[in-house]
Amino acid sequence: MPVIEITPQNVCSRKMYVTTENGIITNVEIVGGCQGNTTGLCRLLVGMSVEEAIKRLDGIECRGSRTKTTSCPDQLAKGLKAN
Repeated sequence: MPVIEITPQNVCSRKMYVTTENGIITNVEIVGGCQGNTTGLCRLLVGMSVEEAIKRLDGIECRGSRTKTTSCPDQLAKGLKAN
């Protein structure tokens, strides 16, 4: 099973690891970030297609900061699109 390693930019998380099998996400691990949010994100993505995850997460902004135009979900989507 391939593991996609993502190094997010301009967010609290430092690394993201997404395991896929036949285009379906089987595991997600996010290092750093808001633990409750990232744990929830990881659990929700398991079983979802990579294509659907990108569609749902792309473009989400971190509303807690007026200077960020991205978020952990958006960075995950960008990383998946790049692979």
